Amino acid sequence: MLLVWSAFILLIFLMLAFDLFVVNRGDREIGAKEALGWTAGVVAIALLFAPVVYFIYERGIMHSPGTEAALTGRQAMVQYLTGWLVEYALSVDNIFVFSVVFTYFQVPLKYQHRVLFWGILGAIVMRGIMIAIGAALILKFHWMIYVFGGLLILTAFKLLFMGDDVDPEKNPAVRLAVRFLPFSREYHGSHFVVKQAGKLVATPLFLVLVVVETTDVLFAVDSIPAIFAITRDPFIVFSSNMLAILGLRSLYFALAAVIDKFRYLKLSLVFILFFIGVKMLLSQVSPVPTEIALGVVAGLLAAGVVGSIIRERLEIKRASRPPAPIQDLAEAAEYTWKRSRRIVILVIGGTIVLFGLIVGILPGVPGIPIMIVGFMILATEFIWAKLLLGKLKRRAIELKNAAGRMAGYEMEPKPDESAPVGADGSEHRG
Repeated sequence: MLLVWSAFILLIFLMLAFDLFVVNRGDREIGAKEALGWTAGVVAIALLFAPVVYFIYERGIMHSPGTEAALTGRQAMVQYLTGWLVEYALSVDNIFVFSVVFTYFQVPLKYQHRVLFWGILGAIVMRGIMIAIGAALILKFHWMIYVFGGLLILTAFKLLFMGDDVDPEKNPAVRLAVRFLPFSREYHGSHFVVKQAGKLVATPLFLVLVVVETTDVLFAVDSIPAIFAITRDPFIVFSSNMLAILGLRSLYFALAAVIDKFRYLKLSLVFILFFIGVKMLLSQVSPVPTEIALGVVAGLLAAGVVGSIIRERLEIKRASRPPAPIQDLAEAAEYTWKRSRRIVILVIGGTIVLFGLIVGILPGVPGIPIMIVGFMILATEFIWAKLLLGKLKRRAIELKNAAGRMAGYEMEPKPDESAPVGADGSEHRG
């Protein structure tokens, strides 16, 4: 087991050394095409590591004392892939923040890769420490899984309603650094510290590194509990986290220019955090199989990407048409309110429907009533939700009648519940 840990840590440092001393030797700008190539390479390494996980667990080489029963190769591989996908998805939020920080400090593009390299190296060390602490807490205090689950749900709502805007001036670490360290006002190449008048002086690039490091610690508070919702095995937690972090830098350079176009990715992250939080809270009552979790996370990510692409194309088509003039401020305010209302209803109703779908999969838990509540909320704004609500009501009546026949009686549907639903979502009566 120690050999496996040592080999994996060596692999991480070899990848970092190759990145710093071979691929990105010297200060240069990294183009989107090159970054996409390296992103594909890092993703390929992460996926190729899955069969390695299968082999070492199937052969019984890895098993951590004090954790769950020995995993089969298949179980370990699915947990690893799910954990890696969750961590890689959550790392997208880092990209938004990196873009804001680099724009705020006006960091030249050719120096950004150096900041991210050392930032990721620090993140590897900090996350390794936090993983060890998290594993020890869950092992000693089993109720911590509920704390982590609640934290993930709170984070989901925070991301939904407050966002994750970063103001470097309000960063406590930045304030401390500016107060106690001497700084130069201009960049000195890719150096974090330079010597001026015989004294060491920090450069603005050092401040950028401080913001990147402290921001990642805050993100780790969200992402570390998420991986413990997938698995409690320390090696799977560590390996999936590290391979997701290693792909963050190339992913930033690949997506930095177009990240704003993927407007629904953050909404996908909200649903993922909420789902993982619920999964953690239900882990002792009705555990969600890891295979289902993998499918849900992949589906939410795909929905965010596809939805963003469709929205972008619709906006391009709309921009080619002459805009309809807005008569006055009242009309503009009403238009903004309607759009905001649709988004809020979609998020709240969709969250309840997703929760009902999740619990409906679990044995002995009725999910249809919860889904009906979610669709009732959605039906106040969306015609397609009205149609689905009608179908769900009829399905619920059928289930009641089936249960009634088994018990020796039958419940007749109410007229308003059995009325056919029209194309416009209204009920037609004879």
